[in-house]
Formats: sequence, structure tokens, C-alpha cells
Amino acid sequence: MKVKNILKFLTACSVLLLLGSCNNNTDAEDIFNKTPTERLNEQKSELKDALLASEFGWKAVYFTDDTQLGGYTHLFKFSADGKVQMASDFDDDTAVYQSDYSIALGSTVSLLFETYNRIHLLSDSNSYPTTALRGKGYLGDFQFLYYGQENGDILFKSNRLVRDIRFVKATAQDWADLSKNLVTEENLVGNINSPLYKLLEINDGANVKKYDFSFSSITRFAVAKSIDAGSSEAISVGVGYTPTSIVLSPALEVGSQKLSNFVYDAATSSFTATGTGGVTASIKYSNAPLVLTDDYKVALPAAGSPTNAFGYIAANLANAPTNSPLCIQLLNEINASLPATQKVNRVQITFAPGGIADIMYSFTGGRATVYHRVTVTEDAVNKTIILKNSFWHNGSAIVTAPALLKNIDDKLLDPKGLYVIKESFRIQFVNTIYTFSGASSSFRITTYAFQ
Repeated sequence: MKVKNILKFLTACSVLLLLGSCNNNTDAEDIFNKTPTERLNEQKSELKDALLASEFGWKAVYFTDDTQLGGYTHLFKFSADGKVQMASDFDDDTAVYQSDYSIALGSTVSLLFETYNRIHLLSDSNSYPTTALRGKGYLGDFQFLYYGQENGDILFKSNRLVRDIRFVKATAQDWADLSKNLVTEENLVGNINSPLYKLLEINDGANVKKYDFSFSSITRFAVAKSIDAGSSEAISVGVGYTPTSIVLSPALEVGSQKLSNFVYDAATSSFTATGTGGVTASIKYSNAPLVLTDDYKVALPAAGSPTNAFGYIAANLANAPTNSPLCIQLLNEINASLPATQKVNRVQITFAPGGIADIMYSFTGGRATVYHRVTVTEDAVNKTIILKNSFWHNGSAIVTAPALLKNIDDKLLDPKGLYVIKESFRIQFVNTIYTFSGASSSFRITTYAFQ
């Protein structure tokens, strides 16, 4: 190469890092013979040809930000007239919709979804999964920067947070089975009767470690905390769905291996990823909290101590993620049986010294408050409290047990007791959150502590 071309060569190579390395003099001379516009137009044609080349289009699991959100599967079928057929598992609408796309030229070539379709659900600032993302939506993009091709896949980066996005060739089965992703979600979340607790169990081929696994279906994000005494280790991952498995991002690192695809086993209701040399990782249900604590002792105030009260307030806690589906169903059943102006607005348990407590049920719309007086005993082995019936009253006289409260009250008087957990999060106010969970059911209610 001539000396006078060296600076020009180096500059051109740095500009074209996105397109590939300058490997020899022939490549370099080719670079010098083309203008930037010509090279971009070549890329544009290359991307257009690739988008149209797959018979059944393309599939991408888009993790917009796997430090706080999970992945969303999208299917795309592009046509030469600038139309794209699109479907996604963002919600329970997995139908196919048509919109417009284009290949845009700027500093690089990009795929632009011009008119509204399923991909825009991730970038809508008015739709956000948590208050922390208010005004930010799901941090998604509808313009992807083209970075080339690898093993038949198309490589992009998102424009907003610079996330890698890989388009893989879709199949006819991918389109037919997209709705099954939502079944996988149901299997992970569980149904109304599923155990409340989940654990992540990692086997590195020699040792097994367990983590308390907490998953939010709203954000598709999970946090697994080590149950080892004194350990603060936590694993945070985004979760995406396939018809038969969940996909974690970032991948779970076990030794030198990375595990990301966890296949569902209906017989055990578990998800398992399998490596080599005995390495596995599983997400399983547990019927009891993984770590039993003395939190339940707040329900047993000592003689001479003030009462301890814990209240579910519907206006503030109805949407708490720690209310179990069974709890929500039972509260909804009560409300459905009442006149339109009346609703349950509070369920409060007040524990007094001497092993007695009152469960208070109050309502909107002028309906009288009612109390269930119970005895409280300790199960020190299982670290639960057991509530047993004494009588019902209205604050001044004994009354008949209200039939509409029987189902929820029975769960609070679980014969095997209640687990009591002091939670680490807050909801709207500074009050500590406690949850009360049935030891033999999937009932769990969220309360504020009032002491």
C-alpha cells in the first residue's frame, strides 16, 4: 500500500469496524474505491435481502434491560412492499398485526418500525410496569441498528440502551405456538393452589446451593437470594418465555458453564437447566418459607406490653405483589356478595398479651365492623402461630359468625398455623410490611404494622 494512503486506510478501518475488520490490502483498496454513501447503500441492500430471505420470518427475544426487566418474544415477517406482520407475547394478545417498516440511513443502517405495532408496546412511556419506570415504559426501542450477520442470524443493537438483539429464523411452529409462551408464564407463576414459595437450586457437580427465588410477572424479573446464614449473595435475572421453557438473561454462571434455558417438567412443576459434568440448576416450589425465622413472635406480645396490630388496607395494599391469588379471590368473593356501595376496606389482626387476638373486618358503605376473637398459640418447631375460635362480636356484644367471611376467616385460622414474615420492602408508607401465610394453603395476605 502507498505511504500516502496509510492515514486514509486507518481512518477507513476505524469507520468500518461495524462492518468487519480490514484484513488485507485488497479490502483496503475496496474501501477507498467506495464512498460512505455507497457503503451504506450496500448495507441497506444487504439488510433488506436478509429480512426477506427467511420463509417464515424472524424471531427475537428482546430483553430491553435485564437489570430490571425480562424478555419479550417477537415474531416478524417482512415483505418487499414495506409491510411487516408482527406478533408478540407482551400480553395475552398473541394475534398477528400488520404495520410499516423501512430501512433507514443515518450514521449507520437501521431497521425502523414506522407505524404502531406490538414492538411499540415496549417504548410507550404511558405504559410502565413499576413506579420507577414511570414515563419510561418498558425501555424498549422501535429502531434497531444493523450490525451484520452471524451463522444465519441478523445482529442488531437497540438505539436507546444499546442492547444486543439477535433475529433468528422463525418457523411455522413458532407462529403457531406463540400463545404457549403464556402457558409457560402460568407454570412459572403458579395457579391459585400452587405453593407460595419458590427456590433456585444450583448443583455445580459437587455441591448444592439454595436461593429464595422471587419472581414478578409484571416485570418478568427475578431475584434469588442465598439462604446461607450470613450470606448476602443475590442473583438477579430477566426472564423470557418459550412454549416449553423459560430463558434467563444474563445466563446463570455455574463454574465455567452458562445456563440460560430452563425446561419445564409438568410432573414436578419445576424448571431445570442442564449442563455437563453433573451441573444443573432448577427452579422449584416449596410448601414452606426456605428460611424459618422468629418473625412470628410479634404475634405473642409479652405480659405488660402494648398490643401489636397488623392491617390489610384495601386502598393501599390491594395490589401488593405479596397478596396470593387465593387471597385476592377470597376478597373479591366477599365484595361480589355485598351491595355495590360496600366493600371490604380493612382486615386487621390485633394481638394482645396473654395469647388473645381480634381479627377485625371493616367495610365501606356503612356496613358494621365485625370482630373474631381468637386464641393465639405458638408452634415453636415450625415457627408459626395458630389461631383458634373463641367468639364473634361487634365491639359490644357477641354476634353470629357472618357467612360471607367464612372462607377467608378459615384461612386465617389454618389448623397448621400461619407463617409470619417481616418483609424488606415498603408500600406507599414507611410502615413495615408483614405477610401472614397459611401453613397448609396458598393463602397470603399483606399488612402494615401499626406499632
